[in-house]
Amino acid sequence: MPSKILLRVTAAVTGSLALAVSLTACGGSGSTASSDGSKGGEKVVTVYSADGLKSDKGDGWYDKVFAEFTKKTGIEVKYVEGGSGEMVQRAVREKTNTQADVLVTLPPFIQQADGKGLLQAYKPQGSDKVNGGDKSADGKWTSVVNNYFGFVYNKKELPTAPKTWEELLDGKFKGKLQYSTPGVAGDGTAVLIKAMHDFGGKEPANEYLKKLQANNVGPSSSTSKLAPKTDKGELLVANGDVQMNFAQSKSMPNLGIWFPAKDGGKPTTFALPYAAGLVDKAPHTENGKKLLDFMLAEEAQKLVSEVGGGFPARTDVKPTDANAVELTKILGGVEIFEPDWADIDKNLTAYVDAWKSATGS
Repeated sequence: MPSKILLRVTAAVTGSLALAVSLTACGGSGSTASSDGSKGGEKVVTVYSADGLKSDKGDGWYDKVFAEFTKKTGIEVKYVEGGSGEMVQRAVREKTNTQADVLVTLPPFIQQADGKGLLQAYKPQGSDKVNGGDKSADGKWTSVVNNYFGFVYNKKELPTAPKTWEELLDGKFKGKLQYSTPGVAGDGTAVLIKAMHDFGGKEPANEYLKKLQANNVGPSSSTSKLAPKTDKGELLVANGDVQMNFAQSKSMPNLGIWFPAKDGGKPTTFALPYAAGLVDKAPHTENGKKLLDFMLAEEAQKLVSEVGGGFPARTDVKPTDANAVELTKILGGVEIFEPDWADIDKNLTAYVDAWKSATGS
């Protein structure tokens, strides 16, 4: 297996998004299927999603879009959230009694979901306006919100953001640094991917992460829980993603976004889109299609930056709101690279196992 992920620098600035709520999915196996493929003609659609796109205050992108979808269609959205890997694992466990209609995860977990036979082909209306790298050629998934990997820091305790990975080894970060778990959380897996890129391969990345473990608080299945801890000063530094953390910063004044560089190098990041797919044998297939169409419609995409703090997945939607301007500034001077997602999907288990071995996790 390769010991180094091959990556190429790209000028493309694309990504995707995610959301959060907690609701128990429903759907009985004894329901009668209607002519549209839904059980009993139920006016419901169940979404399993990575966290980041829903607000605890009810003013996030998912909140707005789902509410408008229900208003226009009469279809209730039931939402279940967790880490990207966690959502895929749940869907796998339920393959003999499918509960979810739409699955939204970050790479490489959307590819993993496809590889496990969890998705069926459907190209939502508007997906022709999504860049080829942000959707599968066979229609199994497409990005609905673009996004980028990043880190957060406490601006009150640290007047200036750290600049390098190496700075995080300093003793002042002991017990004050945490990143979500690779292989479980999408953003946690992104820590490993970025480290492999910045340090030049699996071995040097894990050598560094082994050292970093001395300061690491420990595992976290969900990245969204780390920003509030950072804002309060319980943590000084944590991982995250631009969309989620930008949205959180509106109510968390001490939260700042930054991008680590290897000592002597440039700060880097990569697109980490929220990618959505229609679940195979979904109990409410037609309702799932309608929701995917709705999320990619121009009206919903125009709200991505203004409401969600992210980047539209559609290239023909070019927002000019204040958030869009600020998000562009955040990425200023940051080098965007493109991971080899095919390699990562193929070797993810080996990469995560090597990380576990190095860090004793």
